[in-house]
Amino acid sequence: MNFLDIFLGVLTAVGGFIDISNLVFNTQAGAIFHYSLLWPIVIGAIGIALYSEMAGRIAAVAKKPDFDLIRERMGFPLGMTTLIASLFITIMTCAAEIGGIAIVLRLLSALPYFFTILIAGLIILLVLWLLKFKWLERVFGFLGLFLLVLILVAFNLHPNLKLVGEGFIPQIPSHLSPPHLFSYLYFVIGVISSIIMPYNVFFYSSGGIEEHWTAKDLLTNRVSTYVGYIFGSVLAVALTIIGAIIFHPLGIQPQLLNSVALGSTIVFGKIGLIMVLLGILFAVGGAAVETSLAGAYSLSQFFGWHWGRYEKPSKTPFFTLTWIIIIVIAVLILFSGINPVSITQYAVIFSIVALPFTYIPIYLVSNDKFYMGKYVNGRITNTLGIVYLIIIVICAVTALPLFFLSQGGST
Repeated sequence: MNFLDIFLGVLTAVGGFIDISNLVFNTQAGAIFHYSLLWPIVIGAIGIALYSEMAGRIAAVAKKPDFDLIRERMGFPLGMTTLIASLFITIMTCAAEIGGIAIVLRLLSALPYFFTILIAGLIILLVLWLLKFKWLERVFGFLGLFLLVLILVAFNLHPNLKLVGEGFIPQIPSHLSPPHLFSYLYFVIGVISSIIMPYNVFFYSSGGIEEHWTAKDLLTNRVSTYVGYIFGSVLAVALTIIGAIIFHPLGIQPQLLNSVALGSTIVFGKIGLIMVLLGILFAVGGAAVETSLAGAYSLSQFFGWHWGRYEKPSKTPFFTLTWIIIIVIAVLILFSGINPVSITQYAVIFSIVALPFTYIPIYLVSNDKFYMGKYVNGRITNTLGIVYLIIIVICAVTALPLFFLSQGGST
């Protein structure tokens, strides 16, 4: 197993855990509810690792991409509905990520925001056009490690470790009034949902097929998922701690991306600020790459088009045109003036509603001996798979009601 192979998992984790939604969302969770929302991070981390490992194993053994499975298992009408919903969510998420890049570029350069939106979109287009798949994962995976400074920031803020530990115990605070209870439950669903985003799995499993994984690469698959998502979950915990220590005592609910960098400035000054901004730039950039490619993978796989980043664009015209169109639409959405953070919050909520329709085919095929032979799920994976199916369905059913009852977590 090549050490660099785990960067696919690291990129997926950084782009999946630490994108614009999590940078603000986890910080808000700490700012509003102190440490009591650390436990959903653990649930989300185990869930996305389980989901990705199954999808990666299917890619290695059965050579089946996700939306090929969705079409086979769900039939064309329901599969098409899932595809349309997935593309809508992917485009919205891509818009939010490009908006995040634009915000960071504006903070670093003081250029007008709408100009940095155009620059951000062009950067993602050029990166996808020029870099091969393995360099996409390695460049963004490596440079996203700048975000490690957030862990140092959280540590140097000297959190109460006893209270942090208690935050990992599933709980519903007893002192909350009904409006605040709805808001708390909304954040529980939101934290879990923002981690188990389907586009991560579409990108990850398609990447395994692009890299021609076989059964010999199952260890790489396992290490990539667990190492990558452990890294992502630790960063998510650090963000929550920063929000709890800096913003909670002041009663401030941070709404802006630059609020996240405040903690690094307090602890490490200008150097810390630059490191966090660079980490955010490459983490959110990695997420923009993932979402645009995930949308192109999904559409191409469903309709049987030739796809892949290892091929020249001229040999994959529909695939290439799809990710270009996704980026262009994302930029146009941002030019309308919609806040990138607001876009992501909507994307996260609608994503969890559609999640069961993408999760179930993966779970079924990973148990199918016709496709998987001796590499079907073991007893532990199967048990966890059923548990997470229940969790996902509960989140899907309650997400929209809680969103409206809590007014998007603002009550």
